[in-house]
Amino acid sequence: MDPETPRKCLCCKEVFVADARHRTDQKYCGRRACRRASKAASQRAWLSRPENRDYFHGPEHVERVRQWRSEHPGYWKRARETGALQDTMGVTQAADPKPDDLGLDCVTRYDRQPLWRQQSPLVIGLIAQLTGSTLQETIAHTTHRLFEKGQAVIGRQT
Repeated sequence: MDPETPRKCLCCKEVFVADARHRTDQKYCGRRACRRASKAASQRAWLSRPENRDYFHGPEHVERVRQWRSEHPGYWKRARETGALQDTMGVTQAADPKPDDLGLDCVTRYDRQPLWRQQSPLVIGLIAQLTGSTLQETIAHTTHRLFEKGQAVIGRQT
């Protein structure tokens, strides 16, 4: 493909000329919002691959994050332009999840990810605020406990 061939950005739909070094695979223009959309799409694609789904989950990653936080006290208090240490997963809440999609049949405490990922960012933020932790393991565990408690309150069995 000719490097000067204009193409349409997948985000803003504006026509742009791809960088000659990336002419075969550049799908987004250089605008900030479009670069962010490109990054988000790339992360979604990477996380959707079966071998990558649980890449950042498990006790070794929890311990790695705890170790890093102990070595960088006060990091989260500094003003910064970027997001949290753990990137947003890009998963939205299901409109009407089926009971078997909620992840309640989990055996180990690290398999609770499906339940907490279905929650809105507001709920996740509230749980993080209440627990004082932004670790995915802690949020997953708390979400599971709160769900079970809610089921008990309304009289449903899990």
